[in-house]
Amino acid sequence: MAYGLLNGKRGIISGALDEKSIAWKVALKAKEEGATFTLTNAPIAMRMGAIKQLAEQCNAEIIPADATSVEDLENLFTKSTDILGGKVDFVLHSIGMSPNIRKGKAYTDLNYDWFKQSIDISALSFHKMMQTAYKLDAISEWGSIVALTYMAAQRTFPFYTDMADAKAILESIARSFGYRYGRYRHVRVNTVSQSPTPTTAGGGIGGFDKFYDFADKTAPLGNANADQCADYVVTLFSDLTRMVTMQNLYHDGGFSMTGISEEVMELINKEVE
Repeated sequence: MAYGLLNGKRGIISGALDEKSIAWKVALKAKEEGATFTLTNAPIAMRMGAIKQLAEQCNAEIIPADATSVEDLENLFTKSTDILGGKVDFVLHSIGMSPNIRKGKAYTDLNYDWFKQSIDISALSFHKMMQTAYKLDAISEWGSIVALTYMAAQRTFPFYTDMADAKAILESIARSFGYRYGRYRHVRVNTVSQSPTPTTAGGGIGGFDKFYDFADKTAPLGNANADQCADYVVTLFSDLTRMVTMQNLYHDGGFSMTGISEEVMELINKEVE
């Protein structure tokens, strides 16, 4: 059911790789709720994914952009405002990648050049995106910016290695820039910490399937899926959340607040027996 939450709103959605992507689901939901928007991703990711199919479904134009390039981001915001007919009201940052994880490097044996790439792609790109929009005054007053994160920024998950550090920086940037953008144009900035979700990116992390089951058995509501995350993100784009900013918002079925569940205790007891 659509509620018209984004009627008349314009936006930019980054990071939609394929139909498993949370960004893909957000785009479909935003369209359903009445928004118009442009889609963007890095050129290399676009070659790997199916973003053209999504663009057709959403009647959206694609603007390729490397989120680590200020020049590309300037082009993204300038073209988006031209295509959409005015400033944008919302932006989704759904960008993250770790060469160390992809190449199986342990946290105690990181390649530091790759580590810098992880930070640049997964965190600094968020600052670059907002700074570019800020300087161009490309986001409407009371606009909304949302980035996807993960609770490994607060708690240690061995398989998440240097991405945990990148997400911690991402969340700090949200608070620091959120203060400044709020003072400047009442633009709000938040991060959403989603349940482990079987996306193409998430599935590439070693041991993901076992952790997914663990989180599902721990969270009292179970894991939140990508469609449910899209619903939540859309509310943050809407006027219903005008006074919410600088927050890291957990969308994980209660996993982040649960120490241990009865189901997990039962599994442990069975192993002991």
